[in-house]
Order: sequence, then C-alpha cells, then structure tokens
Amino acid sequence: MIITCDDSEYIAFVKSRLRDQFLMTDLGPLRYFLGIEVSSTSDGFYISQEKYIQDLLARDALGDERTVDTPMELNVKLQPTDGDPLPDPTRYRHLVGSLVYLAVTHPDISYPVHILSQFVSAPTTVHYSHLLRVLRYLRGTITRRLFFPRSSSLQLQCYSDATWASDPLDRRSLSAYCVFLGGSLIAWKTKKQTTVSVRVLRLSYVLWPC
Repeated sequence: MIITCDDSEYIAFVKSRLRDQFLMTDLGPLRYFLGIEVSSTSDGFYISQEKYIQDLLARDALGDERTVDTPMELNVKLQPTDGDPLPDPTRYRHLVGSLVYLAVTHPDISYPVHILSQFVSAPTTVHYSHLLRVLRYLRGTITRRLFFPRSSSLQLQCYSDATWASDPLDRRSLSAYCVFLGGSLIAWKTKKQTTVSVRVLRLSYVLWPC
C-alpha cells in the first residue's frame, strides 16, 4: 500500500489502524516498486527504471556497446513481409513485452514500441533489428528520469499530434498525446486510429458557353 499525504500524524494513525486489522510491515518511504525506482529530493520526485533497463540489457545482452540518439529512424514504415521470419519469435516477444513496461517511465519510446508490438505474432529479422535499436537507445539514455516538482501550478495542458495514413497496409493514422499538470508529465499514449484516413479533393468546374 502507498500512502500519499503530508500529515505525518495522520499517516501514523492510518498505519496503526491497518496494523490492527492486517499483518503488515512498514517499509518506510517508497524507493522501489515493481521495477520502478522513486527518489525524493527537496525539489520533487524522480521516477525511473534504470535498474530494470540494466537487468534487461544484461539478460538479453547485445553483441556490442553501441548507442544511438533516437529509438527509431525517421520515416520508417515497417511491413509484415520485411525481412525473413525469425526461427524462434520468443525473444522478440519477450523484449517487446519488457519495452511496453519500460514505457511507463519512458514516453520517448512509446511510438517505436507501439509500431514493433504490431509484429509479435510473426516477427522478422528486420523487425528485430529495429527492436535492437530501441535497446541501444535505452543504453545511451539509461539515466533519464521523469521529474515531478513539489511546487507546480495546477494548469492542465495537453499536446497531440497524428501521422496521416502512416500504416502502409490499412492506411490508418497514428495519434499521440501527452498531458502535463503544471510541470509534470502525467499521461501519454500512442494509438492507431480506428478509421481509415481519407483525403477529400475539391474539384472546380468551369462551364463554357455552347
């Protein structure tokens, strides 16, 4: 259980009442929970998954120590027929699942993970190479964290964007958004639109006298 409150006396009261009803242990301030690291400073809170990334890279070690600046190349349009089918897609599926969980604190990989997760049923060598690029990107940005300041405005801001008919197969667009509460990023998502993008052309007619 996580208690979020500034009143130390009330926190102690809640813990005492819970202890009367349940067998529980007070682990102190939240520092690590399900692979998510939380650190508190006088300015605010930092949330990261640095250890989770380290364990992932150690368990599924790459053959080199290279890093890249972006998780995916620009204007990449992957298709199911790209490359040769992987003999065993188990590792691909495992890595994609791990990256989906990493997107909890890494909104910068939300887009490529969404793209790569569409091929888990039949991944190919090309899809796998792009997956390794995301891992190389994480290796170079492993210390990046989300920051939630203690003092911030309560102004809600939302930013959104979309690609037009970016999927080469079904012509559907991808939408993405991120929501800020003051200076804190609190929600983000990348999702394929449910309808097909259609471009409407306006035609002009000129009538000539007979």
